[in-house]
Amino acid sequence: MRELALNVLDIAENSVKANASLIVITIEARKNLLTITIADNGKGMDKAFLARVTDPFTTTRTTRKVGMGIPLFKEAAEMTGGRFSIDSELGIGTTVTASFVIDSIDRAPLGDIAESAVTLLRDDIDFVWVYTVNDKSFTFDTREVKRELGGIPITSPEIIKFLKDMLEENIESINGGIIL
Repeated sequence: MRELALNVLDIAENSVKANASLIVITIEARKNLLTITIADNGKGMDKAFLARVTDPFTTTRTTRKVGMGIPLFKEAAEMTGGRFSIDSELGIGTTVTASFVIDSIDRAPLGDIAESAVTLLRDDIDFVWVYTVNDKSFTFDTREVKRELGGIPITSPEIIKFLKDMLEENIESINGGIIL
């Protein structure tokens, strides 16, 4: 994929399909390492499926025989000299972690992470986004937003616009001129 935000979106959509009610996405840039973690409380995977999940010909989809999201994310991390791991337990959930060497010529840009965040918004699923660059951090928790909205759907167009603008401002502030 051309930008890592699309990988994050793809993996998080897998969490949605796995019936997760909470998805935590952490993006952390420190000491020339960009680490992205997507953790959910979905249905998880058994050990046999987990052992094959990085193979592009392993998928739960019935409409096609390939699943490229996880294999591409793994390859993108490893091409930079980074690492990839996936842990899962049936009935507990799944955690995918990929780290990328920031100054590697092979690292894709992070991309529009704010757009990915608002694309994932659901009234029935909670998301926590933690965005950290060096010693600055920002947390976006839809549970807090939903409490403040007092019953107004988080998926309302005007709410999505407001949240996207807020995310973009906070990401820009945290980045402090660094382009990830």
